[in-house]
Amino acid sequence: MSAPDVTGDDTHPLDNPVRAALTGPHAHFAEERGRILRYPADVAPWVAIPDVPQAEDWADAAALAGPGGAVTITAFREPPPDDWEITFHAEGVQLVDAGVAAAPFPQAVRLGPTDVPEMLDLVARTRPGPFLPRTVELGSYLGVRREGALVAMAGERLHPPGWSEISGVCTDESVRGQGLGSGLVLAVAHEIRQRGETPFLHASASNTNAVRLYESLGFALRRRTSFLSALVPEHPPTRLPGTGGVRRDGEARAAAVR
Repeated sequence: MSAPDVTGDDTHPLDNPVRAALTGPHAHFAEERGRILRYPADVAPWVAIPDVPQAEDWADAAALAGPGGAVTITAFREPPPDDWEITFHAEGVQLVDAGVAAAPFPQAVRLGPTDVPEMLDLVARTRPGPFLPRTVELGSYLGVRREGALVAMAGERLHPPGWSEISGVCTDESVRGQGLGSGLVLAVAHEIRQRGETPFLHASASNTNAVRLYESLGFALRRRTSFLSALVPEHPPTRLPGTGGVRRDGEARAAAVR
């Protein structure tokens, strides 16, 4: 990886991009409990956890997700409690615009809510990462059609102040190698730049081909990060009323009848 690893300071919006987005341009999406923020479950899976979460923070995250629900975190520093089942954990990289040759892509068409069934079908075939029925509401999405069929797309997801994440980049196997993904990334970057914001993106650290491609387009490594998804236990802890403590659901029910 050719770019240097620059971590930045703790106040940078990209250090905790989910929280920065949900307290900024995406605040209208935010579901909140205590110090926990999350997107609606049909918009994005991401949950904002404090850098040093306490027991009550995990209880609040569990209450938002519900028993057996998934809590998905990026840029986390502390693992979930021992009784949470970790279902996904991967190392990632965060790349930022360092001279991207952003430009419109003549083949691109704008995608919207009526295109969601085709977008979900393309995502199911190509697996670029989380894309849900309302993810399209997070920002601009562009696609390429061949003979009427959607074969490639890219768009925006997290939106910290002054920044916008390029995400959902995928190309059907039948048209790979034609530069469609690169063209769409540059076109989305152009739209972000036109608003006076800076594009960034995340990728799996193990996907070295994708990282090299993004670097060739003018993105550079800002920091390394981690992605984690864990399931809330069937009997998660709950907050003790009027305190910062927590207790198990059974304990809460017992207290209620005493």
